[in-house]
Amino acid sequence: MSQVKGLTHFYIPDEQSIYLLSHADAKKLKDWVALCIDQLASLGYRNISLLGKGAFGFAFAGTAPNQNPGSGSSFSQSSIAQEHVFKFSRINLPQHVQERLEEEAFMLSQVSHPYVPALVEYQQIGKQSILVMGRAPGDDLEKVSLARGPLPPRIIVKIAVQLGDLLQCFRQHTQNGNAKPIVHGDIKPSNLVWDESTESIGLIDWGSSVFAQVDENGQYTSNNVMDLMSSELHQTNARLGDVYFIGEEQLNGALSSPRFDEQGMASTLYALASGQSCRYGHQVIRPSSLGLPKMLASILEYMLSDDPKKRQQGGDYFFNNLHVLKHMVFSKDTVLQYVPSIPTWVTPSQDDIETVVYSSRKSYLRQQSVLEDASLRYIDDAQFDRYYKNFLQGMGDTEKAFVSAISRLGRYPVVGGMAIRWEPNGVYVDSSLNLHDAALKTAFELAVNNVINLARAIHKPGVFKCCMFNAKNTLHIERETENDAFVPTSKCVIPFDLSRASVAQDESRTHSYFEDGDDPDELLKLPEPIITIIKELNTIHHTGCIIFEALSTHLKIHSYYTLLNHHEQDRFSELLAKLVEHVPSIKGLGISGFMKLPYKDTRFFEHRAYLPEKYYPRNPNAEQQEKEKHA
Repeated sequence: MSQVKGLTHFYIPDEQSIYLLSHADAKKLKDWVALCIDQLASLGYRNISLLGKGAFGFAFAGTAPNQNPGSGSSFSQSSIAQEHVFKFSRINLPQHVQERLEEEAFMLSQVSHPYVPALVEYQQIGKQSILVMGRAPGDDLEKVSLARGPLPPRIIVKIAVQLGDLLQCFRQHTQNGNAKPIVHGDIKPSNLVWDESTESIGLIDWGSSVFAQVDENGQYTSNNVMDLMSSELHQTNARLGDVYFIGEEQLNGALSSPRFDEQGMASTLYALASGQSCRYGHQVIRPSSLGLPKMLASILEYMLSDDPKKRQQGGDYFFNNLHVLKHMVFSKDTVLQYVPSIPTWVTPSQDDIETVVYSSRKSYLRQQSVLEDASLRYIDDAQFDRYYKNFLQGMGDTEKAFVSAISRLGRYPVVGGMAIRWEPNGVYVDSSLNLHDAALKTAFELAVNNVINLARAIHKPGVFKCCMFNAKNTLHIERETENDAFVPTSKCVIPFDLSRASVAQDESRTHSYFEDGDDPDELLKLPEPIITIIKELNTIHHTGCIIFEALSTHLKIHSYYTLLNHHEQDRFSELLAKLVEHVPSIKGLGISGFMKLPYKDTRFFEHRAYLPEKYYPRNPNAEQQEKEKHA
């Protein structure tokens, strides 16, 4: 596949680590964040913090100087009422994009529901738009999922019931006595805040919300003859939500409908129940394999189906039987029993790790070599171009789920790598995964198991490799123009760690991207002296990776190294220093990476199309009593 224009980084982050930005860009970001915090502090807000950043703006949290959270807020307790969220638009965006924040404020003002933090105010200061909202207590469900792994069936059903109530409210919304259904358009785990103390949700981020053009039955929502005759009903008003969670209709430009949010809900429930960060794995890690009540598992299978009629049937059945889900009986949540597919080593560290995943060998996962723009006719969205069109387009659903599962590993404080090789007889996996937080071991191992389960369902022969490194250790070298050389300073030293114990005997095999031949996902050809040094490094017993990312005026050297043979420490240091010395000889743009993994950790798995069925027991208390009886 030819390189897509505009794709300038090898990783696809939801939000780029500040440690990967150039010095100038990092300073601009820090200065701008500090300015926003100062402005909020001058208004009397306290405990101000940056919540996150996206393609269109930044979000801050702070404690208000008074206890007025705005009318209609459900978060009216004095201890919570003061908590506000501030959404700032990026001032360098086109005006029509900045106006989306005002539209978001308007849509949020239309909603009054216990599960929706209320609008406080919207204001524009110069070119800067600011949206102020109530803050839902708790953490977003993506963070909860990353910390806990797959959520218990009881919690999944509870979230399902609350989302069902919320979506019914959206469907029944009226304006001036006329039906005006609301579409949130971006329901996903990270847009649902979970209050552990009350076990209730808060739906946030209304940037993709619109009034529905058609209702759940496909009938136009407008009764105005002129509206029905206008061209507006022949063109969608929908906004793109997260492509990892939205359904086919929303992705392909159908008229906006409450069915969009049904799909977001189904994707969210499936992702939380399976411990994934997308909807695409449902053909392999099926809803029927997740230990859910059979009724809910069947609903999700229908709602995630490729058949539009089944999707609609599943949605209708869900709402018609919402009262059944509300009255389901569960026993106490139990710890999920599992066996790790491949080993994870826990290496406690006092330092915070900012993990970034570099995935190579992605091209073979694509089923088509030409982008099919015709089927994506309406897309005009920065995140779509960045995350989907240039990255996932052309892959089957299982392949998309596999790549997403790899990316999810990068949300943990982990360094190391994986090499996955598909052969006709099965799947071979080499790995070195070093987790820096023992409390996350269970959730991380379950995330790794998802990677393996999805890999086993892929049959096309090929190789996929990924490295996980700490962005805080990335070296940055800048130049004035593309014609200048990258000249490192004396502070540019490639770091490495020592293993707990010295292992003098080399029991590993060389694992490097270059050993498999030219990689179509890597475009940078390194000078021969650097290749020679890397080959010599490979003769020393170690594990890790090094990646060179050359942009027009910015070179990044990403690395993670652990030296296993401590007797070779001096020679290892010397070779890494020589690598840095030869950096000025690097020409051209692109990526080139090399990885070494322990050969002895190779694991083999037979191909498997999908996981076996597993449902929640119909009478959980009776089953538990029977277990205790025979204990």
